[in-house]
Amino acid sequence: MEEYEIAVIGGGPAGIMAAIAASQNSSSVILLEKNPSLGRKLLITGGGRCNITNSKPIKKLLNSYSQKNFLKHSFYSLTNEDLLSLFDLEFITEEDNRVFPKSGKSSDILEGLSEHLKDVSISYNFEVTSISDDFVINDKLKAEKIIITTGGITYPQTGCDIKNYSLTSQPLTDIKYGLVPLITKKDLSDIAGVTLYDVVISYKKSKVTGNVLFSHVGLTGPGIINLSNEISEGISYNLLENEPEIDLEIAIDLCPELSRDDLASKFNKDFQAKGKTMIKNYLKLFLTNSFIEYFLKETKIEPETQLSRINKKSKNRLIEKLKHFAFEITGFNDKLSKVTIGGVDLKNINPKTMESKLTPNLYFAGETLDLHGPTGGYNLKIAFSTGFLAGLSASEK
Repeated sequence: MEEYEIAVIGGGPAGIMAAIAASQNSSSVILLEKNPSLGRKLLITGGGRCNITNSKPIKKLLNSYSQKNFLKHSFYSLTNEDLLSLFDLEFITEEDNRVFPKSGKSSDILEGLSEHLKDVSISYNFEVTSISDDFVINDKLKAEKIIITTGGITYPQTGCDIKNYSLTSQPLTDIKYGLVPLITKKDLSDIAGVTLYDVVISYKKSKVTGNVLFSHVGLTGPGIINLSNEISEGISYNLLENEPEIDLEIAIDLCPELSRDDLASKFNKDFQAKGKTMIKNYLKLFLTNSFIEYFLKETKIEPETQLSRINKKSKNRLIEKLKHFAFEITGFNDKLSKVTIGGVDLKNINPKTMESKLTPNLYFAGETLDLHGPTGGYNLKIAFSTGFLAGLSASEK
């Protein structure tokens, strides 16, 4: 039976980084990957461009996570500067502090990481199905320490599998979909592809500012994706046991820069001064052109109606729809869920080492933990930083 000091299970971003860090102090590290190649999920992140991290200063970055106290040590152990210095690449920072390789190729990131794995043994097509109490894996190899980085439940084609949660007896929180598009009750095929920019989306007391993209089956785009975490966390379900039942309403403020009173005042003034203007043309001041026809259909006003012919009741309806355009949500488009909410309970993990408090020499990193953030490089940051800390801690102990 082969024996290693450290075995890393899972060849995604967290696993690769854990193996890199572990090999700095240990000459006996093996990385076990169930696929024939590493980093399958990494290759599809950021639309294939790899939004490798978010460039906010660490303190501001940590404030973007509900688990910021747990993440603090790992984020300082591997800063953005440390991460990017691993690559012989140029990086660019785009809107909302999103960092990408200048080449626009996620494959360049994977190739750069792979160059640091020269001292790591890699076993491909190795699906871990059992881990004994004395750290024998699949009755084939034994390790002194194990780092589990098997991910969550999203994108099963990349190797993620709900069965991975049963590899250990580590307590889990509820497993849920995260950063997931929403399915609407209404068919939105007529406006599929239309984007609303910088609107405010609300659900109960939660509000998110961002873009909304209409698809054939519902709503997506950064604003919706980020709000979906709040929605998912607010619903009682656990994918280890059942699927979510969803029947709720979200609303979009299409004109967040103006209050209802501001709109009423502007309408009263403009409807008099521009009485012959058709409402479909006037609304170009507030809405994306390709959305106006659908908006007026829902507001029950003919597009060619002149402003002077719109009565007070219709005017109030326009204001209400601009400030509160509601959609009934009936489900998650779970095949497009980007992250998993929930996982190994953080209460039983040492945030300074990523080691289990219940099982010595067992470490966890990345999405397999109950860690998640918004879209925009935040989740890869978790994977790389926690993976690095787990690998470093396991090799130093």
